[in-house]
Amino acid sequence: MCEMAVCKSSKKKQQSYISVPSQIISPISHSSLESLLVSPKKKQSHPSKLRALLHSPRFLIFLIFLLGFIWMLRTYDFDPSMPFSRNPCAVSKEKGEILNGLSSSQLSMEGKEGETYEESGFWKQPDGMGYRPCLDFSERYRREGNEIVKDRTKYLMVVVSGGMNQQRNQIVDAVVIARILGAALVVPILQVNVIWGDESEFSDIFDLDHFKNVLANDVRIVSSLPSTHLMTRPVEEKSTPLHVSPEWIRSRYLRRLRRDGVLLLRGLDSRLSKDLPSDLQKLRCKVAFHALRFAPHISEIGNKLTERMRNKGPYLALHLRMEKDVWVRTGCLPGLIPNYDEMINNERKAQPKLLTSRSNMTYHDRKLAGLCPLNALEVARLLKALGAPKSMRIYWAGGIPLGGADALLPLVKEFPHFYSKEDLALPGELEPFLKKASLMAAIDHIVSEESDVFMASHGGNMGHAIQGHRAYAGHKKTIIPNKRHMLRYFVDSSLPEAKFNEIMLNLHQDSFGQPEIRTSKSGRDVTKYPIPECMCNNTKVL
Repeated sequence: MCEMAVCKSSKKKQQSYISVPSQIISPISHSSLESLLVSPKKKQSHPSKLRALLHSPRFLIFLIFLLGFIWMLRTYDFDPSMPFSRNPCAVSKEKGEILNGLSSSQLSMEGKEGETYEESGFWKQPDGMGYRPCLDFSERYRREGNEIVKDRTKYLMVVVSGGMNQQRNQIVDAVVIARILGAALVVPILQVNVIWGDESEFSDIFDLDHFKNVLANDVRIVSSLPSTHLMTRPVEEKSTPLHVSPEWIRSRYLRRLRRDGVLLLRGLDSRLSKDLPSDLQKLRCKVAFHALRFAPHISEIGNKLTERMRNKGPYLALHLRMEKDVWVRTGCLPGLIPNYDEMINNERKAQPKLLTSRSNMTYHDRKLAGLCPLNALEVARLLKALGAPKSMRIYWAGGIPLGGADALLPLVKEFPHFYSKEDLALPGELEPFLKKASLMAAIDHIVSEESDVFMASHGGNMGHAIQGHRAYAGHKKTIIPNKRHMLRYFVDSSLPEAKFNEIMLNLHQDSFGQPEIRTSKSGRDVTKYPIPECMCNNTKVL
C-alpha cells in the first residue's frame, strides 16, 4: 500500500482536547456539584484531598490514559494539517488500485537519515538572466482600447473544445480575436468533453470576476448577450483556416459582425497565427498568465497539496503521458508486454482517424524521431542520469497509465517517493472534483506549476502551458527531454552507465528552462516562450 506524505509539525502551539469516557469523570463531576450546593461539615486540608485523589482508582486510570495519549502524539509526530493515515481511503478508485499494488517500501515518504537535499545539484535553478514580466502596451493600443470597451453593438460568442489546457489556449485566442474585431466577448462556452463527459462551465474552472476585471481595459467581457441582441441569430463560422492573421479575421468577419451584431466561432484550436503584432502578443500573455486564474475552490485545494509536497523539501512534478488513448493517437507502443502492444495496434486499425501522428512512419521510426512519449523506464533512466537523488519526491500528474502498476514499476523502483493528488488529499477533500476531468487537471496544473522542477514525458497542451508559466515566473527549472537525440543511446546496451549519464547531461545542458527567444524559431507560441514580447531584462526594455 502507498504511504501518505507527512508534513512538518506546525511551529505554532496547538491546543489539544481529550475526550474522556463519562464513566470516569461522572463521579468527580457529581461530587464537585454537591460541594457547591451543600456546605461541608468539616473543612478538609489540601494535602488530605490530594492524598485521597492519588489513591483513587479512577484517577489512576485517567492518568494512564492521558500519558498514553501524549506518548502516541509524540511517537507519530502528529500534525493536524495532514491526513491522519498515511494511506487514507483512495478517492480515485483506479489510481488507488494502482498505488495499492506497489509495496509500502516503494512508496515510503521518509528520506535517508541525515540526507540533505542541498547535496544534490539537481535542484539548482537555471540562470534567468534578469528577465521579468514586462507588458508595456503601446499608446495606440491603450487609446483604441478606450473606444472598444465602450462599444455595445458587436458581440463575439465562442465554443471551445478539448481538455482543460486545450480549452485554455482557445480562450486566450478568443480574447485576442474579440480585440481584433473590436467586439465584446461573451463568456466562452465549454463544449462537453466526449471522452470524459465533463460538463464543467467556465466559472466552474476559472475565476470569472477576476477574468473580467483584469481585461477591463482590453476587451469587454459579458456573461450573456444583452436583451437587444437576444433575438439575433448569430452568424456561425465553422471553417476558420489554421494560423490566420488579424487582417484575414477583419476582412472575413468584420462586415458581417457589424451587420448582424453577433458572431459565433467554433473550433479555435490553432486557428490564430502564432506570429502577431507585439501588442496582441502581450495581450495573449496577459490573458494566459494573469486573467485566467483558477476558481477559488480549485486554488485552495491545489495550494494545500503543494504545501504538503513541499513540507519535507523540494519536489519534482512529473506529467506522465502513458494513457491508452495517448499510445493510440501517437502511433507508438507502450513496450510492456506483447498483449498491450497488440491491443493498441488493433484499436488503431479499427479507428485509423485517431492517429494524429505521421501515418507513413513505423513505430520504430517515430520512436527515434522523438515523437513518442517516454515510458516509465526511460523517465527513470533520464532522471537518474541528470543527477536526481533516489530520495527525490515525485508528484505524479496525469491519467491512469495503460498497464496500471506494472507500467509504473520501473520508475517507482528507482524513485520510491511517488505521490498523486489522491495520496496527498485528506479523505473527502477531492469529493467535489470527482468525475470532473477539467477540475482534476487544474489541480495537477497548480501543483506542477509550483514544483521546484517540472518534466513532461511527452509535450502536449499541459506540458507547454506549465513550461510557459514557469518561464514567466522567472524561468524555474523545467526539464525538456531531448528525445530526438537521446533515444538512440537508450537502446545501446553496450554503453556503460557512466558514459550514458555523461551523454545525457551534455545533451540537456540547454534544456533546463533557460531563457529562449521566441523569435529565434518561427511558429513558437508566446505563451510557451514569452521572450521578447512579454518579458524584458535590465539591459533592454522591450
